Amino acid sequence: MAQAAAIQSTDRFERKREAILDAATVLLNTRGVKGLTLGVAAAAVDLSTTSVTYYFKRKDDLAAACMMRGVAALMEIVQAALAEPTPERQLHTLLKLYLDRVRRSAVGEAPPLPSLSDLRALSMPQRGEVAGAYMKVFRKLRTMFEAPELSWLSRGRRTARTLLLFEQLFWAGAWLPKYDPEDYGRIRERMFDILSGGLAATDQAWRPLPIPTEKVAPKDRQAMSRETFLLAATRLINARGYRGASVDKISAELNVTKGSFYHHNDAKDDLVVACFDRTFEVMTRIQRLAMELAGDQWTRLSSAAAALAEFQLSDHGPLLRTSALAALPEPIRLEMVNHSDRVSDRFASMISDGIAEGSIRPVDPFIAAQMLNATLNAGAELGFWVPGVSSKAAPAVFARPLLMGVFAR
Repeated sequence: MAQAAAIQSTDRFERKREAILDAATVLLNTRGVKGLTLGVAAAAVDLSTTSVTYYFKRKDDLAAACMMRGVAALMEIVQAALAEPTPERQLHTLLKLYLDRVRRSAVGEAPPLPSLSDLRALSMPQRGEVAGAYMKVFRKLRTMFEAPELSWLSRGRRTARTLLLFEQLFWAGAWLPKYDPEDYGRIRERMFDILSGGLAATDQAWRPLPIPTEKVAPKDRQAMSRETFLLAATRLINARGYRGASVDKISAELNVTKGSFYHHNDAKDDLVVACFDRTFEVMTRIQRLAMELAGDQWTRLSSAAAALAEFQLSDHGPLLRTSALAALPEPIRLEMVNHSDRVSDRFASMISDGIAEGSIRPVDPFIAAQMLNATLNAGAELGFWVPGVSSKAAPAVFARPLLMGVFAR
């Protein structure tokens, strides 16, 4: 009897713990680590805050547990995909299993997958624990590019393509809600087609035209001063997350006082919005410069992608990672997402025109544009994942694989 009671008690504990994690994951995905509190998580499952602390002592313990559960699910998907015999089959199965998992979450058949974009907002040692688990998944998926037929790829290029694949999975969460879950199978096939076949028509080559970054940088002194401020803030937020990039650290980075910070921005949220505005302004400017180039739409699209990939690692870069969105209040976050969508829609128009003229393969323009946007956004982290890569090499290392196909030489 005692043993049966103990088993029942353990089952109740695990069920309640899973319920807390389910509710906390939803909060984490919509509010980020900053907005996830034990009290809010407790209210979501009709418990007191004290009751939740029985399972998770601190907020970061809860956030880390949500992420660790998601990383474990991701590892299962990656391991199952790699059981396939060829890289192409592995990629197809990866997309199939991941999108099916997202579909089951959308219809209430499985817990939601947590966003890992706010990982840097965790404190140590929780951040190290989650990062270590994710690195194991990353290295596992990278073996997809170690097949004999891909032996020509360097280690750095394998790493870059693995980063590209993960970014497509994570970014999909931002645009998949535009579709019904029943359509995810069709979307999977279109994503696979783009990743495996690229966007270039058969007779096109990778020869982007240069778009000098100096044409994008501000010219007058006042604008240059603000640009310097926003660039320092962007680098800190990308590296340390919203919570880690404090006003003190941003001020220290620029050797200015807090008063100078508040002269530029009323609050920290305003600073993040200003960094996003700078990001979208740069992307839009490069898109418009590309659209003025001579040649076909493939030349213009590949030139824009190459310029943005180079910009990310230049002295003027990087651009703000979308992971910072999680820290913003919902109304502001939705406004920034809409702004990002306008950038993607402009890429979609370029792709549509290229399909019409024959310089770009027939692909889904909306999905292709979102995937391109995801790649270029992730370019901000290329230097971390591939140490020593230069800004001049970034287009070939990171933008080219999406536009020409991730298995293309």
